[in-house]
Amino acid sequence: MATEEEILARMKPGCLCTGIKLHRIIKAIEDGATTFEQIARITGIGTGSCSGKRCRQKVAAILQEKGLA
Repeated sequence: MATEEEILARMKPGCLCTGIKLHRIIKAIEDGATTFEQIARITGIGTGSCSGKRCRQKVAAILQEKGLA
């Protein structure tokens, strides 16, 4: 059964411009991605109209929270 945090990550946006959900970013990190560029290559974030200005900050915060930045 999914935890509340996992359920929320499936609903929350990770990249507003491309519609990619937060859980895809978290999964990429769990699978070994440790930089924005790696996560972007795996998920497609950062390719929208803002060119990653919004999601880059979100990814940086997640990486820092996980002790990877």
